[in-house]
Amino acid sequence: MVGLNKNILRTILIISYIMIVALIISAISALFSYLNTGADRSKMLHTEIRKVEQYIPKVVWEPLQNEGRAMDNQTLNALENDYLDAWYVKQVAYRTNKTAGIKDYYTDSARKNILDFIALNKTDTVSIEATTLNHKPTLEFFSEDGQLAVITDRDVVEYKRVFKNEALVLETTETSTYKMVFLLEDGFWRIRHLVKEMSTPFVVEANKINTDSLTLKGINYYPKATPWNMFGDAFSKDTISNDFKIIKDAGLNSVRLFVQYDDFGKAEVNPLKLEKLKQTLDAAEENNLKVVLTLFDFYGDYSVMNWTLNQHHAKKIVSTFKDHNAIMAWDIKNEPNLDFDSRGEDLVVSWLDNMIDAVKSVDSIHPVTIGWSNTQSATILKDKVDFVSFHYYEDLSALDTAIKTMRKDIPNKKLVLQEFGISSYSGFWKPFGSSEEDQANYHKKIQEIIASNNLQFMSWTLYDFVDVPKAVVGSRPWRRNTQKHFGFIDKNGAKKASFKYITN
Repeated sequence: MVGLNKNILRTILIISYIMIVALIISAISALFSYLNTGADRSKMLHTEIRKVEQYIPKVVWEPLQNEGRAMDNQTLNALENDYLDAWYVKQVAYRTNKTAGIKDYYTDSARKNILDFIALNKTDTVSIEATTLNHKPTLEFFSEDGQLAVITDRDVVEYKRVFKNEALVLETTETSTYKMVFLLEDGFWRIRHLVKEMSTPFVVEANKINTDSLTLKGINYYPKATPWNMFGDAFSKDTISNDFKIIKDAGLNSVRLFVQYDDFGKAEVNPLKLEKLKQTLDAAEENNLKVVLTLFDFYGDYSVMNWTLNQHHAKKIVSTFKDHNAIMAWDIKNEPNLDFDSRGEDLVVSWLDNMIDAVKSVDSIHPVTIGWSNTQSATILKDKVDFVSFHYYEDLSALDTAIKTMRKDIPNKKLVLQEFGISSYSGFWKPFGSSEEDQANYHKKIQEIIASNNLQFMSWTLYDFVDVPKAVVGSRPWRRNTQKHFGFIDKNGAKKASFKYITN
């Protein structure tokens, strides 16, 4: 028995030894393969940089006519990726006054100035939020051994916000020229030398678009069964087309539709969502309706570090549909002034300003507006938008005066009452709410005000909704049930008394 136990133990030890040796050989083989096939930089660096998700400014290379060795596209792409990663880690470093990632993208000589600058800012309690929006690099020289490259990057549009003790002290947008020397180290391009050669204030002359033909008599639209989820799994072009026919037959000529930033895939816009949006625009064209498309809904970040992602989202949608016959206008953002308190008015307005420029850089034909939630904000960026849109859910007795005030402050732009309405809910959760008769009287009165002031309009909304997502108004039943009953048609498809006043 003792001999048998010794044999079993000896067998276990031999098998264990063989397994350990196999693991060591496997590890050595994996390391050898890693060293011969090239390292994955995202795994070896201190910070994982995923530019597609974090930083994608517009880059347009000048035709390659450099001195030295010719550069192939693969090498050029690698150089561009490392260059933009270098910008990104520097922007993060200046915002946080921390140095993570700097040594991965800058050589010893280049990073000394950056580290000294960060140390000074930390001492002075200064931080910088910055991003670049456009680059126009030229490859000047590529060495014969493929280890050194010289680039001049012109027309770099650089936006900065400088803070002292967390208070904003400077906001600027500049157009700059940079000269850089890159070295290839460990298979990656690092900046060895960087000089800012010149910088001038960035000025965009507003591209004024004629709005004489703008005649909006419309309505904000969601299908009754899928409000705020129009392009989801239950999408139906037939349903939308039938609703658009109702809208057209009612005497209206336009609809306002909404793109939700997260729902459409953020910067990497989902092609399936684009196809559903195309079908919706096709349905509008088939019913002789024009579309005001809101590019950002349910988005409230505005972080400077995300601006390139936001612009990528907007430009993709605008470039895809700018030639569609149904498009009437682009609405940058739904009710951005509601984010002033949480995000800061200066930041939100700067985001809007830059977004208008981004949209107009892609489409110089269709007018641009902003969907302000009230009349008080309507003057903001009035010289940048092509027509002014405002929403009104307040007492109708003050509307006429508010319109006259806006006419005085904004004398040369068309005004569009882009959202208005009243709920007909007066049930258990709100016993003293408005009735369907009250709703009809409201629309009769507001259409009289619209007509007397020669306003254009888009009411809220065609249908009473079957349900309203909690994300829209929260979970409180008196708010959700109120939001369900703004329609001219009830959830069973019957026209309410207010339908008579859907237009003037």
